[in-house]
Amino acid sequence: MRHAASVLLGLLLCIAAPLGGAAACKGTVYLTIDTGNMGPAEEIAAILRKHDVRATFFLANERTRRGDTSLDPAWAPYWRARVAEGHAFGNHTWRHWYFRRDVGADKVAYVSTSGETELLDEAGFCAEMRRVEDSFQSMTGQRLAPIWRAPGGRTTPRALAFAKSCGYPRHVHWAQAGFLGDELPSEKYPNDRLLASSLAHIRSGDILMMHLGIWSRRDPYWPMLDPLLAGLKARGFCFSTITS
Repeated sequence: MRHAASVLLGLLLCIAAPLGGAAACKGTVYLTIDTGNMGPAEEIAAILRKHDVRATFFLANERTRRGDTSLDPAWAPYWRARVAEGHAFGNHTWRHWYFRRDVGADKVAYVSTSGETELLDEAGFCAEMRRVEDSFQSMTGQRLAPIWRAPGGRTTPRALAFAKSCGYPRHVHWAQAGFLGDELPSEKYPNDRLLASSLAHIRSGDILMMHLGIWSRRDPYWPMLDPLLAGLKARGFCFSTITS
């Protein structure tokens, strides 16, 4: 009787093993989403819910299509809902200017899209980052993860050092294949071409990057997020957030 039970247990384990293997992840990818014009913010959130995917949002106080900014208190319900859904959140600077170069012994050049330049020392850099942290915490009761992304992904050695000193030791860039292309001109990079490239080239461990709306793209990319997530899941990928 004991032998029969042992044989039965062995058979069950043999059957269960391939089932568990089929359900296991064949790899993990990390979807990151930067703030933008916020036009498709709700639609993107709905797609994430549909596929049960958690993303890592990088927050800046950007101008939105409805005339306010992405970290205006009016957006508190949106950000609280994303917190409740289990997404992660990092810092993308308050003004979304660009770190161009280190200047002198203790400053970094912070440059707007219109060319306005401000030289930030460590205290000024940390104040820029802290405005994002304080705004997010006041709206949601939650602090940002100790991660950041410089606008455009452009850093300098001093900007990285300053960020570390004010609580953001990890700068999160994206993988080459993970650049989804939502900020490229749609005339040269149509959605179907971008989607096909992503599905063909994304590999396990890649960090993906898109935005909550891009002003310059004529044919918005964000509807491709639905087939992208479906296609990556069909390839056996799981999704995870970045928190440190």
